[in-house]
Amino acid sequence: MIRIGQLKVNVPHTQGDLEQEILKVLKIKQSDLISWELVKQSVDARKKPQIKFVYTVDVKVKGQESVLRRAKAANIQKAEKKEYHFPKQGSCRLSRRPVIIGTGPAGLFCGLALARAGYCPVILERGDCVEERQKKVEFFWKTGILDETSNVQFGEGGAGTFSDGKLNTAVKDSTGRNRYVLESFVGAGAPEEILWLNKPHIGTDILRDVVKNIREEILALGGDVHFRSRMTDIQIEKGGVSAVEINHGIWIPCDVLVLAIGHSARDTFEMLNRKAVAMEAKSFAVGVRIEHPQNMIDFSQYGRERGNVLPAADYKLTRRLENGRGCYSFCMCPGGYVVNASSEQGMLAVNGMSYHDRGGANANSAMVVTVNPADYGGKDVLAGMHFQRKLEEAAYRAGDGKVPVQLLGDFCQGIASRAAGEVEPGIKGEFVYADLKSCFPQELYESLKEGILGCGQIIRGFDRKDAVLSGVESRTSSPVKIPRNEELQGSVAGIYPCGEGAGYAGGITSAAMDGIKVAEAVMRRYAPSVV
Repeated sequence: MIRIGQLKVNVPHTQGDLEQEILKVLKIKQSDLISWELVKQSVDARKKPQIKFVYTVDVKVKGQESVLRRAKAANIQKAEKKEYHFPKQGSCRLSRRPVIIGTGPAGLFCGLALARAGYCPVILERGDCVEERQKKVEFFWKTGILDETSNVQFGEGGAGTFSDGKLNTAVKDSTGRNRYVLESFVGAGAPEEILWLNKPHIGTDILRDVVKNIREEILALGGDVHFRSRMTDIQIEKGGVSAVEINHGIWIPCDVLVLAIGHSARDTFEMLNRKAVAMEAKSFAVGVRIEHPQNMIDFSQYGRERGNVLPAADYKLTRRLENGRGCYSFCMCPGGYVVNASSEQGMLAVNGMSYHDRGGANANSAMVVTVNPADYGGKDVLAGMHFQRKLEEAAYRAGDGKVPVQLLGDFCQGIASRAAGEVEPGIKGEFVYADLKSCFPQELYESLKEGILGCGQIIRGFDRKDAVLSGVESRTSSPVKIPRNEELQGSVAGIYPCGEGAGYAGGITSAAMDGIKVAEAVMRRYAPSVV
């Protein structure tokens, strides 16, 4: 097989145009071409408004070696597909089925891998199945009545189910886990394009069905998935986990306990701390969501309207501030919505969400600054979690329980907004115009203001006075890390910290990959129990 990279074709183009470019680059006739498939597609907008798609393709041809000799170029090389394989199973047989806490991407893919390998995992999720969870979330956005057990943060699919469904990751992967995740998503109903798009995304509307289909595969392979089943305690004997308590009453014996708990399982962090499970405070980021018209972002990135061919444009921004902090965009949602992502009474947090078509009028992203233990002080390993809660309590007060919204110009002047400008808020959940400055310590407020205004030098109009801010964005990542050893176990034997909540991932794909990595660690040590 021959791999061609950096294959540039004008936008728009047909499949035939791309095929002709393949023939031209390889210097072959149509009759010499056996087949080809897309590996990657990205957008080159450096010479806007002249936009090109950039492809990597794998090609099968007649007389491959002679073709390679003739078509010598740095972007043409011989390639072989590497298939992902589970590791060889260990010789120590499990006496009980592995238990997984959480059905976010880490827990779901850990469970899927173990189920496919014959381990019949038991998966416990505090929230509802995705079908019921969707109803709870929609009810909350409509009425403001929160179910603390099943919401945007908790329930089947994890927090990523009500997000943009972005699947790009910065994790370098030579193992094939990334491709395995994407292929598993496609097998569960995700669009095939995620296999080759440079910045793949599913969208929350499609992701719900995909999550359900993965669950059904786990069940069909002998696994169990239990909803409304919150872990409330663990039993430790001789330095190892021996049982887990569910809903303050039911004890399930276990030798392997995977903690894929997510970044918002604050009661779980508190319980683990009481049980002296080793944890460390870690840095995270906090800030606000900012909304601009999507067509403004399109013109900035493409130099023209995107039309029906180009995707809704995104951006990634960073600014180094005078005080030494960094301010950057996070979880950018083209054509998306800001959502009320609260999970505790009397507190308010926001996030971003897009449907698959990214057809919303606004683009939004978090604009955040990093905070670390020096900012929130104290020797308590959970001090960062308490800091998050303090910000969310302030946001709840600022909006009287609704999402507090403020125009950028008013935010910079420190005055409450009264109405929208040309940019209408695109928010899932009730909102009210308010003063977001009151939610932040002075230094963080000044940092956010400087950072956002500075980004106007990068994207024209980013600093427009009627850009819509909402807050607070406090759940960018876990406030703690649960250390694990070379076998991926925590300080208590048999406990496998996993995914974003344990500090080992930063999005859907990286969390899913870490779930598979933990499943591999279990496989290497153990053979399946006899069910």
